[in-house]
Amino acid sequence: MKARRRLIREKIIQALYTLDLRDTDIGTAADWLITPELAKDQNAMKFFKQLLQVIVENREEIDSYISKHTFNWDMSRIAIIDKNILRMAMAEILYFEDIPPKVSINEAIEIAKKFNSTEKSSKFVNGILDAIFNDLSTTGKIKKCGRGLINQSGQQQQHTGGKPDSNS
Repeated sequence: MKARRRLIREKIIQALYTLDLRDTDIGTAADWLITPELAKDQNAMKFFKQLLQVIVENREEIDSYISKHTFNWDMSRIAIIDKNILRMAMAEILYFEDIPPKVSINEAIEIAKKFNSTEKSSKFVNGILDAIFNDLSTTGKIKKCGRGLINQSGQQQQHTGGKPDSNS
C-alpha cells in the first residue's frame, strides 16, 4: 500500500478541488476518483476515506495554521491546488501519528510539482509547511514516535534501525 499512497494523495487533492468548486458532498466529490484497483485494496480505501474526512472535518483549524504562516497572503489569494496540498499535508502532520512529518512535507512538495499551479508552487508549499512544522515542533504540538518519527519531546529524530520508508 505504501507505493499507492502518492496516488491516493493525488486523488484526495482532486476530491478537495471538486469540493471547492462544486456544491457537493464529500462522497460525490470522491467516488468518481476511485479506480477498481483502489476499491479492491481495503487499506488504501481506509487511508483515502480517513484522510479526506479528517481534512474536511478539521478544515478550519488546518486553515488557521496555514493563514498564520502565509503572512501577507489572504487564504483566498492562494491557488486552490496549493491550498489543498497544504491542507492535506497539515492533516497528516496534525492527525496521523504513523506518518512522519518529513514524509508529509516531501509528498506535498512532489504533488505540488506535478499539479503546479505556478512555477513556484513546490517552493511555496515547502516554505509554508517548513514554517508551520518548525512552529509546531518548537511549541511541542507534534507528538509522534517510532521509526523516522519525532520522539515524545518533539526535539530529535529517532532511528531504530532499518531503512527509512520514504514513501509512506
